[in-house]
Amino acid sequence: MDNRDEVKAFLSSRRARITPGQAGLPTHGRSRRVPGLRRSEVADLAGVSVEYYARLERGNLGGVSESVLVALARALRLDEAERAHLVDLARAAGPAARTRRKPTAHQIRPSVARILDGMTELPALVNNGRLDVLAANPLAEALFAPVFADPARPVNHARFTFLNPRARDFWIDWERAADDSVAMLRLEAGRDPYDKALSDLVGELCTRSDAFRVRWAAHDVRLHRTGLKHFHHPLVGDLHLSYEVLELPADPGLALIAFSAEAGSPNDDALKFLASWAATHNPADALRAPNQK
Repeated sequence: MDNRDEVKAFLSSRRARITPGQAGLPTHGRSRRVPGLRRSEVADLAGVSVEYYARLERGNLGGVSESVLVALARALRLDEAERAHLVDLARAAGPAARTRRKPTAHQIRPSVARILDGMTELPALVNNGRLDVLAANPLAEALFAPVFADPARPVNHARFTFLNPRARDFWIDWERAADDSVAMLRLEAGRDPYDKALSDLVGELCTRSDAFRVRWAAHDVRLHRTGLKHFHHPLVGDLHLSYEVLELPADPGLALIAFSAEAGSPNDDALKFLASWAATHNPADALRAPNQK
């Protein structure tokens, strides 16, 4: 992934979505030939010269000061995820970018595995920034049985969402799940544009999925920290679960995601039934077609 191309596309797409009215600029006068703001208007709002902003939008973020990034984020009305993405893009444009980030672990540490195993009443799994599932406790394997039943390896949420026909049944709000997957991959690409495995995954999904390709071209990013997930599970039906994302500071790039339901609710009853079922079944095997077992 070329960082300069990513910077150019991200800044121009953020500029194009802002109207003069949203930016507090006069809306009368000459007709506008471009969507959103002109480069000169962004430059004025950020307090930099038009020539300097044009250089930034051509993809040259190397050496840009923190104060300029803050001013640029304010001018483009970036949200928290977009501001973080801009900072990552600037960092990746620096001379030490290729050696800056510690490689993401491919396995979890034994102590993390014990934590997962000890969470017997909550589905929990560990993902990396590419949305590969590195580990999951039995209840998470039961909850995500259609994902684990996909024969492609490594198990990957984005690949399942866009390439597996079961995904549109499994995700009650497939559009939101698809948007979230792409937005999280975009964030990861900004953090580490030289991750070959991520580049390969994005290339595969762009080639095989129009839905992914359109979303990828939008350059949207989104933080994934807490919220609700809505599932249609093949065994227990609709499930609405809260989730919390816990980053693992000792393992950069990895996060533990735990799901829960209010005690005594129908969702809690469904999780308990799944836990009982998973104790005597292999969830993924139960959903695989005979020729996949």
